[in-house]
Amino acid sequence: MSTPVLSTLQARVRRRRMLGALGWMLPPAAAIGFGLFWHGLPLPAFVFAMLGFLAIACGLLREIRGVDRKAIVRALDSALPNLDDSTDLLLHKEAQLSALQRLQRARVSARLGSTPLPDLRPAWPWMRIALAWGAALVLVLVPVYWPLPQALVAGPETGNAADAVITTNAGTVLQSAHLRIESPGYTGLSPRDETTLDAAFPAGSSLQWNVRFDSEAAAVHLEFHDGERLPLIFDGTQWQGQRTLVESSLYRIVLEGAPPLSENRLYRLDAIVDTPPEVHVIEPDRSLSIVEDTQRSWNVSFEANDDYGIADARLAITLAQGSGEQVTVKEQAITLRAEAGGDTRHRRYRHRLDLQALGFAQGDDVIVRFVVSDTRQPQANITRSASFILRWPADVSAEAEGIDGVVQKALPAYFRSQRQIIIDSEALLAGKSTLDAAKFAARSDAIGVDQKILRLRYGQFLGEEFETGGSGKPKPASDAHSAAHDDAGNDHDHDAAEKTESEGHDHDDGHEHAASTFGNAGDIVAEYGHTHDHAEAATLLDPETKKILKAALAEMWQAELHLRLADPAQALPYENRALGYIKQV
Repeated sequence: MSTPVLSTLQARVRRRRMLGALGWMLPPAAAIGFGLFWHGLPLPAFVFAMLGFLAIACGLLREIRGVDRKAIVRALDSALPNLDDSTDLLLHKEAQLSALQRLQRARVSARLGSTPLPDLRPAWPWMRIALAWGAALVLVLVPVYWPLPQALVAGPETGNAADAVITTNAGTVLQSAHLRIESPGYTGLSPRDETTLDAAFPAGSSLQWNVRFDSEAAAVHLEFHDGERLPLIFDGTQWQGQRTLVESSLYRIVLEGAPPLSENRLYRLDAIVDTPPEVHVIEPDRSLSIVEDTQRSWNVSFEANDDYGIADARLAITLAQGSGEQVTVKEQAITLRAEAGGDTRHRRYRHRLDLQALGFAQGDDVIVRFVVSDTRQPQANITRSASFILRWPADVSAEAEGIDGVVQKALPAYFRSQRQIIIDSEALLAGKSTLDAAKFAARSDAIGVDQKILRLRYGQFLGEEFETGGSGKPKPASDAHSAAHDDAGNDHDHDAAEKTESEGHDHDDGHEHAASTFGNAGDIVAEYGHTHDHAEAATLLDPETKKILKAALAEMWQAELHLRLADPAQALPYENRALGYIKQV
């Protein structure tokens, strides 16, 4: 019963909308057709009648398209509050509904059957109808009392009325068009001529227009979409103009003192921006390399690609010397020569670093970065690669004896990357103008990941650990301790599987540890020296060192936050303060 009700209401609403639309669309169309037929133009009148019929049909279809059953349901819910906004249940089959929904559907059907149906039809558009009939009356009276001139109706003696109308409405024809494009010198591209007014070209190219029309004009200019105009100069046979474009644009040709162009359309100019060079590092194949005992040199090589050519390639070298955070930094740059042969757009570079001549010694770090610039003028595009580190492994300190092995006064020597984080942040800020927003945010986030890794490493000495999220079973204390310190030497971030637990660990109180062996130093330290349940006791550091290290971790937290938010300028003060605290440690 409910479905016929919806169909009936839908038909009423559609009928009203169609009649209302016909009331204001039909009179003007009929009046124009009558005027053409009155002046003895039956063919244009017939063509207009067909087009008018199609336009009216499309208009009626548009009027009823939005009146579907969902619209009727919404109107019923709005008009009848006792339907509980559940009329849409009538649109579904009972087999698709749950028991509660079928019960509510039956209630809605019963209420629709016992309640008078509301009038959902829209009001008549009297204003539109009145204006349409008034306009139609004017259109009928005008051709009766003010006939068209005979010349326009009859046309020339050798033609007919239809030809006369076409001749009167004809515009200026563009007879020829040539566009000469001279690309910037650094691209190495030769000038070229286009026979169309649409073109794509390198940004900064010089464009010269040469156009000719079938009628004389007092003036011609090019009007661009930003409002600027380029006047063209007439040389006796054609109109000429020249302009250098660094951005894409749209334009049209505007005539003065002559009929407008018969094809008065917009033309498109696409300025192709020179992209920065691409750098692909071949050697080293990892971001962190450990020097070997017999190693005397370090080989680096990379490939560079650019749209138009590579101009310069340099190797930026940073030598960090010292222990812990108390390091001195020396920087230098070496200009590299490309391998012979090949295209200037694709270059390959190799270089061998002499470690002895560089002053590389035990405990030092060598950090290299490849800097490549292209031939773009007046300002070249510059690309800087990621940093690659060659590290001398830290000495394994002798095992402590007695109480000296319980309290540790200083942190291991491999914690010295906080200064590198500062260097990377400053380098990122210096090159901000050459990077788009996405690349800048990605590099800032990568530095934030490095800051996170360093924070987690230092945090292990305050009782913080990694949780790998494996089976979820608690590990023995000795295994967790060794796993945490093994992870400290890993320079890769595993964000998907690791997290920091700075407020204690979720160990099972009922977990029974294996009994320690009497006289076994490892078991004694695992049981008494590295307590997981108390952050204050989960460290081998003395209280003074622990306090300073906590302050350093707090600064690292803030630095990581701003780096992840692509704001290295705000992160730098926190990074420097963290470095100061670590130096005190």
